[in-house]
Amino acid sequence: MVLRLLLYLQIVYTVYQIHFPLDTHIPAVNVSNLLFFATLLALPFTARGEVDGPPAQPGLLRWPLLGYFFALTLALVIAQMRMPRDLVGDITYYKNALFYPLLYFMYLHCRQDRAGTRQLIILVMVVAFVAGLQAMRQGLDYGFSSFAENHRAAGPFGRDYRDANRAGVYYAMFLPLFIAVALFFRGRWLWRGAALAGAAVIGFAILVTYSRQSYFIALLGLGLLLLRRNLVLAVVLGFALLSMTAYLPDTVTQRVQETQQRDAAGGEQVDESTSSRWEIWDGAFAMWRDQPFGIGLNRFPLVIGDYSRYENKDAHNYYVLTLAETGLQGLAALLLVIAALFRLAGRLRRAAPPDDAQARALAIGFTVCTVCMACGNFYGSPFLNGAVMGDYWILCGLLERYLRQLATAATPAAATQPGVPAQALAQRFPQAARILPGRRA
Repeated sequence: MVLRLLLYLQIVYTVYQIHFPLDTHIPAVNVSNLLFFATLLALPFTARGEVDGPPAQPGLLRWPLLGYFFALTLALVIAQMRMPRDLVGDITYYKNALFYPLLYFMYLHCRQDRAGTRQLIILVMVVAFVAGLQAMRQGLDYGFSSFAENHRAAGPFGRDYRDANRAGVYYAMFLPLFIAVALFFRGRWLWRGAALAGAAVIGFAILVTYSRQSYFIALLGLGLLLLRRNLVLAVVLGFALLSMTAYLPDTVTQRVQETQQRDAAGGEQVDESTSSRWEIWDGAFAMWRDQPFGIGLNRFPLVIGDYSRYENKDAHNYYVLTLAETGLQGLAALLLVIAALFRLAGRLRRAAPPDDAQARALAIGFTVCTVCMACGNFYGSPFLNGAVMGDYWILCGLLERYLRQLATAATPAAATQPGVPAQALAQRFPQAARILPGRRA
């Protein structure tokens, strides 16, 4: 009971840690870290009778994540050698980079039975739904009269509009789970209706973040799921969605139209937000050419001012940021992690029993969720943000565990039953029994 409560708290607080900050008075340690360590301490004391899962097995992400951790460690060493600054701040940044992927391992081996694992998966989706409600409420409070930069909803992911892009990535990342359940969980209309309501709330939350990349990611995820369900359905709903764009709030269309602007001569040009990213990316590539092994972990904002007009700025692209800070070896390690996540998604789809609509819906939804996560890091850098990515890593571990449990339960009964003893020799060969009457067995 204590273990399950700690697992629940970790899922909820990971998303709401910025909204409800608590000071632990321990340098470089936050409440999520304490919950993690408390859960690790509770694991060995879980009663064996409560465990109905497979034996401990190495996770599919183990080696890619360890390689990525090694690349981050090397980048930390490079940072301290080339540009030593705030050691405690660097260690905290490094700790956070390592910590949230570790949630995958903890929930993979969380010692919950199949029902308990399913409840944890549902809780991840419930937390996403509640976070969507919060952004929805913020958007309604701001109104839709005209777009204003400081009227962007951030939900529980920040204190103001500056974190709206990260909130948008989170919502766009988890939206496919709800849509997949609504499309593929056949025979369970109550669950499908609840998932459809959740998708509507999270879709509205994406709108009021006014994050253009999240609009694209959400539409991409929806399109992939509709194509997976039925090509004709995808085409019909695609035209229906296009016809409904006129009914979107004016603030949404204003935000999208801001991407293309006109200069004094009437020529088209992109807005400052887009053009600044391109210049920062050019500076990041120049930075990498000067330091092929990377400038060091958490050093990009300090150095980008030497390569562009923008000082103390994020790269707004985690792949570019990784290349600049950790070098080509770090980018290769990151891409191996992304590839392993897609391999995990493929394993989940293949392992889902054909007659288990729930497992298939979750596997398909997680696949598109991973696509959206990878796309979300092309125009931003939320990969190391625990509030955005923490529950995704938890979901990875839970789904891998759940599908393993289903595979274990689906093992043919004949493989577990004791073998039928072979027939006696006299029954198989009656003529031989007459010749050798003593050989009856």
